[in-house]
Order: sequence, then C-alpha cells, then structure tokens
Amino acid sequence: MTQTHKTDVIIIGAGPCGLFTVFELGLLGLSAHLIDILDKPGGQCAELYPEKPIYDIPAWPVISGQGLTDRLMEQIAPFSPVFHFGEMAESLEKLPDGTWRISTDAGTTVDAPVIVLAAGGGSFVPKKPTIENIGAYEGESVFYAVRKMDAFRGKRVVIAGGGDSALDWTLNLQPVAERVTLLHHRDGFRAAPHSVARMKELASEGKIDFVVGKLNSLAGDAPRLSGVSITTEKGSEILPADRFLAFFGLTMKLGPIANFGLNFAENLIPVDTEKFETSVPGIFAVGDINFYPGKLKLILSGFHEAALMSQAAFRICRPNEKLRFQYTTSSTQLQQRLKVA
Repeated sequence: MTQTHKTDVIIIGAGPCGLFTVFELGLLGLSAHLIDILDKPGGQCAELYPEKPIYDIPAWPVISGQGLTDRLMEQIAPFSPVFHFGEMAESLEKLPDGTWRISTDAGTTVDAPVIVLAAGGGSFVPKKPTIENIGAYEGESVFYAVRKMDAFRGKRVVIAGGGDSALDWTLNLQPVAERVTLLHHRDGFRAAPHSVARMKELASEGKIDFVVGKLNSLAGDAPRLSGVSITTEKGSEILPADRFLAFFGLTMKLGPIANFGLNFAENLIPVDTEKFETSVPGIFAVGDINFYPGKLKLILSGFHEAALMSQAAFRICRPNEKLRFQYTTSSTQLQQRLKVA
C-alpha cells in the first residue's frame, strides 16, 4: 500500500526559495516535505545555470547557482527535511480534518495543514523527442527521468542526449543494466568534462557503447520496446533496447498547480503582502510564482517572503501555542534547533 506521509508544511518546489522556506520553518519548529519534478535540489539555479555567477545574494559578492544551492542545503541540514525528487504534485485534496493532501504522479501522498508553492515559473517538464507514437511506450519502456534504478536492472538501455543528465545516468546505470548505449547527434557534449572523460573511458573498455547518430523511431509492439532506430554516417540501424531514456532538456509549464482552485493573474498567483497567502486559506506562495504590487523577481525577495509566510504557517500548524519572535544570535532555543548551542 502507498504510504501517506504527514508533516507540518508541504513545499512544492526545491529551488532557493523553497529551500530557504525550510530554514524559516525549522526555526519555528515546523517540519517540511518538499516535492520537485527535478532529481536534485536547486531548481533553475542548479538545473539551468549551475556555474553562472549570481551577484545579489546578501553577504556573497559572487556565488554560482550550484554554490548557492549547496550552501542552502548545508543551512537546512539541521532540520532534516524530506525530499520527494523526480515527482510532480498532481492533485490537491482538502481532508475532513481541514488539512491538505497532495498526491504526486509517482503515487506519493503527503498530508499537512499548510502548503507552500515555491515552484518558480511552474514545473519543469521534459522536452520529448518528435517520434511518432512515443506516447504509447511511455511509462513502460520510455522514460524522461530515472526514479528507480531497479527498473533498468538487467535491461538493454539506450540513453539519448548530450547534457549532464544523459552522461550521469550513462555512468550510473552501467553497473546495473545489461548494456548501456549512449546516443548523441555529435561527438561533443554540454556536460561536466570528467563525466565525458569517464564515459569515453568506459566505451574504450567495451563496457558501454557510444553512438553518434540521429534518432528516427522506436521499434517493438507498444508499450514493449525492442529497439531504437537511428541513422549514422554508415546508414540506418536499430539499436537493441528494452528501455529508452531521453534527456533533451526541460521546459517550464505551470502544470497541475493550475488546477488547484487558486486565483491566477497571467500565470502568477496573487498573494497578500502580510503572509503571502493565496486566495485559498492555508495555501501560500513565495518566489517567482507569486504576484503583488511592487513584486521584484529576485531570490532575496523570495527569502523575505518565506520569513513572513512562516510566521503565518506557525499559527495554522500550532494554533494553541504562542509565537515568540526570537533572534538566532541570542535565543538558546533557536541555537539548539540549529544544533550550534
């Protein structure tokens, strides 16, 4: 049976604003689960510009997108947040006791009194290759992310793409799969040099196959895959395959959040500037996904929003407790929560 998790706050989005929300909630003794369609934290910072310098984070004259993500993960470690990576928040339900239930496309359910939308411009969704009838294979033989490595154990896997995800999973699945073939349209990559070097080393050792070619179609009676048809400089051929992984990048869409019953203004969620609460009580929005007069789409603005929102979240999650404003520099309680006392 599917396990239902219970927490104080469900955060949809694990970008910088979602991560800092964990920190502000943690100072108040509130627990959090985070749901993100990506397979790692950091949102756009980590996925789209991990090495791009950011100059407007307080106390950091310059920091990279990945560096900021790493520092935020270090900062929230004392609060032990639970991450559900590679999952999309698919449905929202109000339970009889007044709490919310979020269900994901991976079958995960999480219950909490408070939901925080920190999804930036929406959900990252994969760019799919333009192959006829590819949808008939999806979920059984064709995938755009790896959620469980065991699904590829002992299988013939063809991976298409030239970025970090394609290279990373080529390396990670090599010890698990019967055979891994990496397909790319050129002998050049947009991935970490050490990953490319390791891939080519495995190919030279005969432990994987690297093929330069163009993707044409899928073979086999859907949804069961038998091969991937490609064209190389030598002509057409079929790569034997039981599983096909396509890593052609990501695009932004609002996704199922659009069906959560919230008010929207041009794909943004209007909020108040006291609590950053949406039109639905108990559901808040911080970061680039929200809108209010004077809104600035800056990471530091999202951090400020997370701090005020957390105060309101406490009052919902702990209605019988008094909220005391404290400083981390002088409060023993906060320092204990931070594990620095």
